[in-house]
Amino acid sequence: MGGPFPRRLPPAYRAAARRALRVTIAAGTGFYVLLYGFDLAVGATYALFGAIAMAGLSHLPGSGRQRAMLLVGAVPVCWVLITLGTYLSVRTWSAVLGMLVVGFALAFMAVGGPRFAGAATGLQLMYILPSFPPYDPGSLGERLAGATFGLALLIIAETTLLPEPSALPYRDRAALAADGAARCADQLRTAPYTLPEATLRTARALSTGLRSSRVPEAERPAGAGVRQRALAHTGLATRTLLGRLTVLPPPPQGAVPPADAAGAGAVRATRGPDPLRAVTEVARETAARLRGRVPDGRAHSALQQARQALAATEDGSPAALRRNAALLEVADAALTMSTAADIAVRGRAADVPAPGRFWYARQRAPRLWWRRLSGHAGGRSVFFQNAVRISLALAAARLIAGIDTLPHGFWVLLATLTLTRTTVRETRTTERKALTGTLVGALVAATLLAIVGTDIEVYAVALPPLMLVTFTLGPVKGVGWAQALFTVVVALVFAQLAPATWQLAEFRLLDVLTGSAIGAVFGLLAWPRGAHDELRRSVAVLLRIAAEIVVATTAQIAAGGRRVPVVTAPGHRSLQHALVMAESAYAQYQSEPRGLGPPPVGRDWQAALIAGHHTLWGADRLLVPAEPVVTPPLGREASESVIRTGDRIAAGMLLTSARMDPTGDTAEIPAPLHALTASATMAADPPGAARVYYTTMSWLASLATDLERLTAETAADATILD
Repeated sequence: MGGPFPRRLPPAYRAAARRALRVTIAAGTGFYVLLYGFDLAVGATYALFGAIAMAGLSHLPGSGRQRAMLLVGAVPVCWVLITLGTYLSVRTWSAVLGMLVVGFALAFMAVGGPRFAGAATGLQLMYILPSFPPYDPGSLGERLAGATFGLALLIIAETTLLPEPSALPYRDRAALAADGAARCADQLRTAPYTLPEATLRTARALSTGLRSSRVPEAERPAGAGVRQRALAHTGLATRTLLGRLTVLPPPPQGAVPPADAAGAGAVRATRGPDPLRAVTEVARETAARLRGRVPDGRAHSALQQARQALAATEDGSPAALRRNAALLEVADAALTMSTAADIAVRGRAADVPAPGRFWYARQRAPRLWWRRLSGHAGGRSVFFQNAVRISLALAAARLIAGIDTLPHGFWVLLATLTLTRTTVRETRTTERKALTGTLVGALVAATLLAIVGTDIEVYAVALPPLMLVTFTLGPVKGVGWAQALFTVVVALVFAQLAPATWQLAEFRLLDVLTGSAIGAVFGLLAWPRGAHDELRRSVAVLLRIAAEIVVATTAQIAAGGRRVPVVTAPGHRSLQHALVMAESAYAQYQSEPRGLGPPPVGRDWQAALIAGHHTLWGADRLLVPAEPVVTPPLGREASESVIRTGDRIAAGMLLTSARMDPTGDTAEIPAPLHALTASATMAADPPGAARVYYTTMSWLASLATDLERLTAETAADATILD
């Protein structure tokens, strides 16, 4: 690692030191230029705290260039927030109401993904800063100019000072995974028709690399727009394709796949085009498209023809029909991957067959954002819970600061914002450390102010190195160190703005104590267990809806009837919404320390989400055709087998749901599920069963595997493919 930091410095300190250097230079330059160069105390304050708010107290993900682009877009938002805060702060009631509304809106913007969530704290501070004395709307111009100057310096610093290399983009990760899928499909075309261990390990690694937890925050496709949704869809489809290829059954004994059919007398396992060759070409085409090239799309058309030929195959031995069902799943995953990648690259200009699972492809950004926001506008969303918690806490802090006219009331809201956590246990631990650190910092600041007095030159010289140490050690050492050092920093800042005594440190301690107390109260009253209970509840709801979908799907498959392409099959939208709620709760749960009442040992939450996705995708594949079709009913034995197996899977989902639901009283001891493996499911095939029977049973067997993993005493390995 180059630069002025030694190689032996731990990576966490190196990263924090780089950020601290950028913050210190941007904030310090803006502060000193405006204060001592132009005698603009208000502008200097906004330049300093603007840079600190958006870089020192916020977590903007990505490389320096990515953060700079985010800051460029945030500048107009900061203007609006400073203007609102300036005019609403004149009266306490309007300031409190504004704090409630603006605080909720800025916290709720986390639904837009890590970039929005990372900027939320800084934007909150940009609104909080003008909400306190002096109540002087006449100084709005100086406030805006100072904040703009500080943010401009920060943007320059982000792009020029010790820039980090950008992480591998998600499109490139998906392209690598598509290349891996192409290699797997190509190897499966020839004997021994199985993948060697080295290839399996590579496939698992490529699939794991697409999981959001393994992708840097700035590169996660978490936005609500068409391209972001399609890119996330591409990753999910690619992982599914890799998973299906690794468990593809070999051709029946005596049958030769098209790639190995040497003569006219060979018995072929499939008729028509070679589906695995078509999958190989589609995967390569997808990888090329994701890398910016413009393929002609012939591979996609060829795979569609191969899939149609497979779907038309109704005769053959049970082993041949089982392989055909598995090949259909592989082909569907590859076609989904190809279409989603095309949308991710071309947006709404992409060629999309029917809405179906690509319902978002023709919708404009405002409609998609409204769908995202309205989907989380309820008490079951952790984003909504966090926004309510922080907005109520900030409004209460502003009310108390306004009524009691606390000196430097800004610090009250700053403490409330930065110390409030999503669980009571975490808030209590954080505030204990923060108050200890603030007390130590206040003692140091009081001593320094008492000794130095009004010698401003000493404060001016000491501030930059202290800021550098503060923003280097604070993020690594924790909240106690951060509060101690930041207390001294603000003392040095305010001592340069106006004559200060040792009582300034006393006010800082009092304000932090008040703010932390407010945060603790609202952390206790508003969803005090954070995402723990919400995760269990949302997963329970997810499994209950999935069980209903399984029963309804198997019943429709057994009965046959007319199938038509629809945007969303009945009941499937509820499952989609349940998946969104469960995934958002799981994302927050991963970011929280284990608080009150840890979940049962061995609980694999990821398996529950995978089961939900498999339920949705499998039911859509079985019930939503590309064009209208009439399917005959299954025979009596096949119908009984499908319905019986579906009922067993649904019963397992319901039992697991009851054990997870925090509002229920079902015993936590796992009950035997007798989950079916694929081989056990296909052991006794009814004579003359249609191809759809094998496709349905293959889907149910995958759900049984998910449930078995979910209820196992030991959590599955993190590299399990979905």
